[in-house]
Amino acid sequence: MMSNTELVLEYLDVVFNQKDLAKAEGFWAGDMIQHNPGMPNGLDVLRGFIGSADPALAYEPGLAMEAGDKVMVHGRYTGWNGRTMIAVDIFRIAGGKVVEHWDVMQEEVPAEKAVNGNPMFPAT
Repeated sequence: MMSNTELVLEYLDVVFNQKDLAKAEGFWAGDMIQHNPGMPNGLDVLRGFIGSADPALAYEPGLAMEAGDKVMVHGRYTGWNGRTMIAVDIFRIAGGKVVEHWDVMQEEVPAEKAVNGNPMFPAT
């Protein structure tokens, strides 16, 4: 049996890199509870996203942490509406399925343009 972290990392790959709706359906149980204020609850928005995803969109996971039924992943989205975004996505897992999601996302600033000179990704 895979860990919750392994499940979430596979899920993110299926949704954002493989863009495979049939596989993604296997990760969902009923409707998903969303905490991103720009996304409605449910799965229709995700199904529509996968079906119309820009082929340039890709996801690269970085640091992942698990605490009980929650998994947090610090990752990089490239091709997100033409931008590179760094995000922390948090998922709640129940019964081996993704059932709830939170996120915090910001555009990546290269280290050479950051006041502190530090890269935003990966977290080391």
